[in-house]
Amino acid sequence: MLGLASGAYYLNLLGNKTEIPWLSEFLRYQTSHAPWTGCAAWDLVQPFFTFIVGVAMPFSYASRKARGDSEARIARHVLWRAILLIFLGVYLRSFGAPQTYFSFEDVVSQIGLGYGFVYLTLGRGFRVQAMVAAAILVGYYLLFALWPQPTPEDAAAMALPQDWQQFQGFAAHWNKGANPAGYFDQWFLNLFPRQHDWTFHGGGYVTLSFIPCIPTMIFGVMAGELLRGARAASEKCRVLVKYGCAGLVFGLLVDGHIWPFFDFDWSIAPIVKRIWTPSFTIFSTGWALLTLAAFYWTIDVRGYKKWSFVFVVVGMNPITIYFMLSQTSGYIGRNLETHLPLTHLFGESGDVIRQLLVPAIMWWILYFMYRRKWFVRL
Repeated sequence: MLGLASGAYYLNLLGNKTEIPWLSEFLRYQTSHAPWTGCAAWDLVQPFFTFIVGVAMPFSYASRKARGDSEARIARHVLWRAILLIFLGVYLRSFGAPQTYFSFEDVVSQIGLGYGFVYLTLGRGFRVQAMVAAAILVGYYLLFALWPQPTPEDAAAMALPQDWQQFQGFAAHWNKGANPAGYFDQWFLNLFPRQHDWTFHGGGYVTLSFIPCIPTMIFGVMAGELLRGARAASEKCRVLVKYGCAGLVFGLLVDGHIWPFFDFDWSIAPIVKRIWTPSFTIFSTGWALLTLAAFYWTIDVRGYKKWSFVFVVVGMNPITIYFMLSQTSGYIGRNLETHLPLTHLFGESGDVIRQLLVPAIMWWILYFMYRRKWFVRL
C-alpha cells in the first residue's frame, strides 16, 4: 500500500533522471505494469495483496472460533464480506461516473469473487489445498489452451488495436483481448446497464482472472497455516524459501523466457499479469513466499520490530488506505498545490515534495485512527 502511495513515483523519477542507460531502463520498467507479457515489480502489488488475504484467513478464523463464533456465523460473515468486497470494487470504478460502471477487475472485487471458495479450503490440509489449487490452475490453463486460436478476423470484429497481438503460434491463445476471458466479458458485462456496449478493456484486464486469483489466496492460506503451526521457526522459513524458489523456477520454465532457443511460439504458458495466467500465479506466489519469509525471519524470529511500525499502521487499515489511494490522493495533491504552490516555489522539486506529502498525510490519518483503535473491517 505504501508502494502504491508513493514508492513507484520516486523510483520512476530516478529512472528518468539517471544518466546510466541500463539503470534508467530498469527502474522505469520496474515501476510500471508490463505492457502485456513479463512481470515488473509493480505487477506484484496485486498478487501480494491477494496472497496476504489468504495468509490472514487462518488467523482470523482461529480468532473468531476463540470468541465462540459458530461455523454458521463465520460462514455468513464470509459471504457478507465477499459481497461487500465485490461491490466496493464496483463503487471505486464508478466514482465520478455518470452511472454505475459495472466491471469486476478491481483488486477488491477480484478478492471478493474468490473469497468464499478460498474459505472452503481452510483447515483441509496441505494435500487437499494443493490439489484444489492445481486443479483450478490446470482448468484455467486448458480454457485458454483449448480455445480456438484467434484469427485476424476475430481481432477486427472486436475492434482490437493491431499492436495488441504480441504472440504468434501456440502462445497466441493468450493474446490481449482475443482470448476466452475477453469474449466472456463481451457477453457478461453487457448484461449490465452501460452507456456504451462493452467491447474490450483498454488494459486487457478481465473478470475471469478471479479464478486463478483463488489459488493465489489458497497458497496464502497454506502459508498462514504453516506460520500458525508447531514447526520450529527456522523450519518454517526453510519451507517458505523452498517453495518460493520453486515457484520462480517453475514460472520461468513454462513461460519460456529463460531459454535462448525459445520464443513465444514455444512458450507453454506466458507470464501475463493482466489475465493472471497460471504461470504468473505461480511466479508471483514465489516472490510473495520469499518476501513473507524475509519479513517473518526479520520481525518474528530475529525480533527487529521497531522499524516496521510504519507498516503496521498501514496494515491495520488496508481497506482505508486503498480507498484513500483510489479516491482522495488526487484531491489531497491538488489542494496542496492550490494552497501550497510548491511547484511555483521550488520548480521541479516542488512536484517531488508534493508527492512526499500526499502519502505522509494519508499515513498520518491512519496513525490517528491507529492511536484511537479505529479499524475499518468488512
